[in-house]
Amino acid sequence: MLPKFEINDEDICYAESILLPQGKTFDHERIEFITNVSTIDLQAVPGSGKTTALLAKLLILERKLPFENSSGVLVLSHTNAAIDEIKERIQQYCPKLFSYPNFIGTIQSFVHEYLVKPFYQNFFNKKLLWIDNEKYQEAILTEFKKIAWNKSYEQPTKIFYSRHIKRAQLEAKGDKNLEKKLVNEYINIEVSHIYFNFITNKIENFKNDFSLKDITNKRFIGLKECIFKVLNSGIITFEYAYILGKYYLNTNSKLISLLQKRFSFVCIDEMQDMDSHQYNLIEKIFFDEGNSLSILQRIGDINQSIYSNEVKSSDVWTYRETVLPLLNSQRLSQPIANIIKSFAVYPEHCIDIQGLNACELKLHLLLFTEESITKVIPSFTQLVQQYKDSGQLLIDAKKSGQIKVICWNTDWKSDEESRIDQKKIRLEDYYQPFKKNEQRPKDEYNCLKSYLHFYDKKPISLAPIRKNILHALLKILRIENINANDHRPFTVFKLMNHLKNDSQLNYDELNLRVYQCAIKTIQGNSKEALIDLQAYIPTFISYFSHIHTISSICENFIKADQTAIPLNQLNNFTPLNTIEYNGLKIEVTSVHSVKGQTHSASLYLESYYYADGKGLNAKSYESQRLANQFLGQPLGSKSTERCKQSAKIAYVGFSRATQLLCIAIHKDRFEQYLNTIDHNLWEIKNVL
Repeated sequence: MLPKFEINDEDICYAESILLPQGKTFDHERIEFITNVSTIDLQAVPGSGKTTALLAKLLILERKLPFENSSGVLVLSHTNAAIDEIKERIQQYCPKLFSYPNFIGTIQSFVHEYLVKPFYQNFFNKKLLWIDNEKYQEAILTEFKKIAWNKSYEQPTKIFYSRHIKRAQLEAKGDKNLEKKLVNEYINIEVSHIYFNFITNKIENFKNDFSLKDITNKRFIGLKECIFKVLNSGIITFEYAYILGKYYLNTNSKLISLLQKRFSFVCIDEMQDMDSHQYNLIEKIFFDEGNSLSILQRIGDINQSIYSNEVKSSDVWTYRETVLPLLNSQRLSQPIANIIKSFAVYPEHCIDIQGLNACELKLHLLLFTEESITKVIPSFTQLVQQYKDSGQLLIDAKKSGQIKVICWNTDWKSDEESRIDQKKIRLEDYYQPFKKNEQRPKDEYNCLKSYLHFYDKKPISLAPIRKNILHALLKILRIENINANDHRPFTVFKLMNHLKNDSQLNYDELNLRVYQCAIKTIQGNSKEALIDLQAYIPTFISYFSHIHTISSICENFIKADQTAIPLNQLNNFTPLNTIEYNGLKIEVTSVHSVKGQTHSASLYLESYYYADGKGLNAKSYESQRLANQFLGQPLGSKSTERCKQSAKIAYVGFSRATQLLCIAIHKDRFEQYLNTIDHNLWEIKNVL
């Protein structure tokens, strides 16, 4: 039975008094959403203040609690940061909302709490200890190596060897040692991603391109035993959690109705970011083919669905019959609002977008050539300085992250042939120092002690502190310029794989030391843990070079006694992806990394993404695929898949800026595709 209540003018005034500046009120669009208590979708354009509208609804729901039927409110989003923002802004006003029977958290935490934990308790008669991709991968590989060539299991390695040998031979180009090394690496990667699907009774991988289904096959039996040893140790991956959650739902017919009765009002934020397995799970539980006991409100912008690194042209989110719009954007200037309409894959949902930011700066195209490509970013920084000095661009020097340089495709990894091809441009061609794997400030600390001090203390497991310790060791390797075999920085997975292949003794010692330090930290003996970790570091470095001398910078990092989260790197070391110009800090990064952010000024760099067609007419760049959109025409429903993918990235990238938006395009492509562009809307500048 659905809760019965109404939201009135008094409720609206109450929310306004907490969330809005004095004298400000919610407009008609927001009031229509805030007062709606039925199953709907909310389509909100960039900068429309949907989070504030959601918070207003939650503040008002607090006043209606407890519901007559004793049910609660469920609020889900994708990231801890989004949940933290909700808590920071309204928790002090909502003691009932943040307690039983309500739940406010990430989709992952909901699945863990209400599906995976009870599944584990019922199926394995024990508690789940770790939801950690790297831990699961390490554990699976460890178990697999015990049976890899075991004849009683018909040597399971042969399955994976046949899947990867051709690729290894092609890449090794006759080098037998490299071929052996590559095929072993590819086998390890695939094995680390296998799992047992309780629904299909198959052994599969998370990429869905491998399966074993004959339960009598000895290789199947051996691999299943490996997987179950890991499961019995209490370890799964984040993706596995959804698979197990789905299985638990399928095998408990009353669970769906129980969850609906528990949560009669459900809000899902950032709906466009859902993967299909998340979407299907939520729909199965809380929509139930239209028969749900719950009110389900889904909130987001379907035009911004670029959550995963693989941008898809189609979307899992299908709108309900009732879709409410938020079309007034507090963030965007009208010139920027006008242009992003054309790049929307679903233009019907943003055709009337209104940019309420008063800035009237034109959109800028920066035209470059092969010779001037490295001067694009300096030209942008000079432009920012010029408009800042004239008072046309307002930048608060006290705030970071206001100026960004963004690009869809950033580096070429190990593809040297593409890297040196001048026709294939990525971010590193504009800015050579760029490093994709550079740690973000929120994960980066200026001393070893901080890694033991700042970790997520909420989960009752060793996973967060273990991960911090490993990231501290990775930072030490970066400081000392010790890289993996591909000449790129180590990741945790690469590190563990390298040590396991190089020396089982070193691998076991690392795991033991990390475990001991983690246990001591959890138990409150972080000082002793730090001393142990400091003493272990020379041994850790010796795994890579017995004659390596630790640098003074690294010594400072190890011994410094500071536990503050820094904004910069060590001492005078400037992050590679940050440029400083006349006191301005400009971050160079990917479009994916800035999703959800707001910048005063943005430079969008076009980049190569496959080739549609051949020869001179091939289309690989935004200026080619989206030429009509730059000229003001909406995206057609018959657009190609890659055109839609490019449009989604452009829509997100272009809508970050509040005042100044610049887009870098090759001069030849401009003259071929965009020479009729409206100069009343666009300022065209040549980069010399």
